[in-house]
Amino acid sequence: MEYVFKAIAHIENAYDEKFGVPRQSGLVNGLESKIVFEPEYRVREAFRGIEEYSHLWLIWVFSEAVREQWSPTVRPPRLGGNKRMGVFSTRSPFRPNPVGISSVKLERIEYGDMGPVLYVTGADMMNGTPIIDVKPYLPYADSHTDASNGFALSDRQGTLQVIFSEKADKKLSDEMRAYLYEVLSQDPRPQYKQDSEKIYMMKFGGMDISFSVNGDILTVNDILLPE
Repeated sequence: MEYVFKAIAHIENAYDEKFGVPRQSGLVNGLESKIVFEPEYRVREAFRGIEEYSHLWLIWVFSEAVREQWSPTVRPPRLGGNKRMGVFSTRSPFRPNPVGISSVKLERIEYGDMGPVLYVTGADMMNGTPIIDVKPYLPYADSHTDASNGFALSDRQGTLQVIFSEKADKKLSDEMRAYLYEVLSQDPRPQYKQDSEKIYMMKFGGMDISFSVNGDILTVNDILLPE
């Protein structure tokens, strides 16, 4: 029997496009996101006890990667985009069912006109992404310290040093500079694109970020602020 899942909430954050979104949850922990629930689920009783947990699982939909067909193999960006691996051995968004799962830290919960709103950090989801469920993270069951990493990169491997040009730096608040540093240090480029001459553009927090990469140094050249 087929079952149609309903979005219960959506996320609100500074990730305005897919380019620049962290490849995994928990890699960028400084940027806060809001989980805003649909009117039907703004029931205070449904959140009773959630503040006792430090972390949550978010189950969500790759809404920008929905396809009618699926492929048994995909090209993981971290393998250069040329080597195919089985879709079930990756976290590719191009799956039979476009469902993602993320572990995030629950910073706080606020009750107001929008009902209960969850404030979380560590999300790897684009602004507006629909969420279909929220579950508590249980350290004794969900954390496996002896787990193998497969062919994926180990924690924090492949990060870049980020430098802001004088022109870009003066356009940023201290808070936004810290957010951008953390996001860009994860190297948002596709791994098969390593052209040191290329100027990349990324939308983030309503801004257009221009940057280039030479070796392991990423330089933010300029920032176009919203009008």
